[in-house]
Amino acid sequence: MSLCKIAIVGEAWGEHEERERMPFVGPAGWQLNSMLREAGIVRADCHLTNVFNLRPRPTNKIDNLCATRKEVRHALPPLSSGKYIRDEFLPELERLYSELAQVNPNVTVACGGTASWALLRDGRISKLRGAVAASPVLGGRKVLPTFHPSYILQGGYEARHVTILDLQKARRESEYPEIRRPRRIIYTEPLFRDLDTFYEDHIAPARRLAVDIETRGERITCIGFAPSASIALVLPFEDLRKPGGNYWGSVEAEVLAWKWVRKALASPCEKVFQNGIFDMSRLWKTYGIPVHNPRHDTMLLHHALMPESPKGLDYLGSIYTDESAWKLGIRLKHKGTIKKED
Repeated sequence: MSLCKIAIVGEAWGEHEERERMPFVGPAGWQLNSMLREAGIVRADCHLTNVFNLRPRPTNKIDNLCATRKEVRHALPPLSSGKYIRDEFLPELERLYSELAQVNPNVTVACGGTASWALLRDGRISKLRGAVAASPVLGGRKVLPTFHPSYILQGGYEARHVTILDLQKARRESEYPEIRRPRRIIYTEPLFRDLDTFYEDHIAPARRLAVDIETRGERITCIGFAPSASIALVLPFEDLRKPGGNYWGSVEAEVLAWKWVRKALASPCEKVFQNGIFDMSRLWKTYGIPVHNPRHDTMLLHHALMPESPKGLDYLGSIYTDESAWKLGIRLKHKGTIKKED
């Protein structure tokens, strides 16, 4: 049984926390309270704690709890490059895990790299924030990393609105304990016969077609086509596992694949891109392929909503989707022949 829906984990005590013997008091606590209110979360309804219920000495920097690899006996990954938590502080981790197991929240918000490292064994907060992940140390319980309020106060104010968005996602995620991912099929190694089947069954009747290219230098290495949120096809042109690195095996076969690309992009449905100016320019200038009916660009639409925010797919994925961390997650892929639909 869950004693609360949301747990919030910080790093360690600062001066105010040490005096009050409570987490998130003083300026960092005030900032957290403000962001929680804007996210629609009541602080009193949350369980708040720290990875380390102590104050690092001689300064508040977490590096004071670290040593070199040779100086520790445990096998935990480094907190940051070359910095490992000293053995005498490991009981604090066990206390944290026991505490969260007793509270049993539906979602735990990991504030900052130290909390993310403690709960996910990965402290790269800028890459992980905003995406729910299963904690390997909490029996697969749900963890959502975000920035620490202290980081915002110490010069990272541009991250404040992002943190509020993450807290809003935490509020939604707190309604259920399990991790819910979108279900979709992605075909990654199509055969020629698969292309026409995919076009007839999925692209021809589609109202919109999302398109995205990947490049290496001037060459397009693959193109993704998604006629809906539940199915997509990735058309590869480069495969380093094969002789010559050509997925299709010959120039003649690759030419036929490009003819299919021209057909798909000439379809009457609306086309959706991310940074479409680049993709369409590369398709036209390098391959002479125009795009019919380009209507939407997720990068530009997002920029119109939040001009101060990053515009990469990893960021957009973290705030608009329930996917795993965009560049670190492993997605469900379906390899092989596409079956003709009835």
